[in-house]
Amino acid sequence: MSIEIKVPQLGESVTEATISKWLKKIGEMVSADEPLVELETDKVTLEVNAPSGGVLEKIIVPEGDDVAVGAVVALFNDRSSAQENRNNGLDNLEKETVKETANTDTTNITSVDNDNKSLLSPAVKILVEENNLNLDAIKSSGKGGRLTKSDVIKHLENLKVPKKIEQSSQSSEAREERVKMSRLRRRIADRLKEAQNTAAMLTTFNEVDMSAVISARKKFQDVFVEKNQIKLGFMSFFVKASVIALKEQPTINASLEGDEIVYKNHYDIGVAVSAPQGLVVPVVKDCDLKSFTEIEKNIFEYGIKAKEGKLMLEEMSGGTFTISNGGIYGSMLSTPIINTPQSAILGMHNIVKRPVVDEKDDIVVKPIMYLALSYDHRIIDGREAVTFLVRIKESLENPERMLYEI
Repeated sequence: MSIEIKVPQLGESVTEATISKWLKKIGEMVSADEPLVELETDKVTLEVNAPSGGVLEKIIVPEGDDVAVGAVVALFNDRSSAQENRNNGLDNLEKETVKETANTDTTNITSVDNDNKSLLSPAVKILVEENNLNLDAIKSSGKGGRLTKSDVIKHLENLKVPKKIEQSSQSSEAREERVKMSRLRRRIADRLKEAQNTAAMLTTFNEVDMSAVISARKKFQDVFVEKNQIKLGFMSFFVKASVIALKEQPTINASLEGDEIVYKNHYDIGVAVSAPQGLVVPVVKDCDLKSFTEIEKNIFEYGIKAKEGKLMLEEMSGGTFTISNGGIYGSMLSTPIINTPQSAILGMHNIVKRPVVDEKDDIVVKPIMYLALSYDHRIIDGREAVTFLVRIKESLENPERMLYEI
């Protein structure tokens, strides 16, 4: 008996997703809870698992199509039904193999089945459509009965179709390629444009001498790793410094809703990280109550999940302030865009040794990082923004201040 595989509930206010990738092929045996398909929403990528052991019977919605919550995307046979069908299929396959062997010397060649017609590669699809070919007439040698480009070219040669058609197809593929934007990429584009259109965005800059932070990391790194099995990074210092500054400048931790300013008495810091499908911002909750170790562990775990596309919706919601680190890609200076509905975002950049004048008026070389604070000028004044950034500078240049929040 077939079981319908449906799009599950995706979280509050999320009503549809995109079929990102089918992880199993038609006819493939799978175990209970093994991932079948990958769905991409506006915020995260998630997997839909097999309800039991069995076989993926039919794919209804191909990769790249949008689907609503509750939509049927595939049919699945549980283990008992699948085994019966498999046995019948093996019997039929044995008969067909005997018949095929008697009529031809060609082996491992099967006709293209209807289910695999929707799984054609772009190159194969172009050749088939340009030459108006009948798929049922083409012999397939690909895995699982899939049609390959060489299969189509061989079929064209048998039909005595000029090779220039295949060559023109290759040429068009090499010159340009159209790829539909992912749902996450579209959502990022919409939100960034919304922030630019809505907020009265302004950016202020400062520079920080990272000598003290670098020295502290070097001094305690081995002990920190041995005790916590994780490295002491730069981000925990910036998170802690931000919490101190946010407490002193509460408007920067606030948001604007209509004609009201909503002040947040909690400090949930979003940390922008890059994932294969685009920029994501997981949130480290209650940073004022967490130690350097807890913050580093949270960020490390989020980084792993981001790369694997396994961040949950609740892990990326509720942030009050965001930190973006363009420095890991070599950025010297930037003006980060606010992550609405938040009112400000801190931009970190790369650390470069620069000549500076010290307290004795001597020119010395220091590891300097430029900082940028973009903020919504509708509720945050320039004085508050500048004071906030100076406070972060002071905390980073004297890390001991963060232990006592002074």
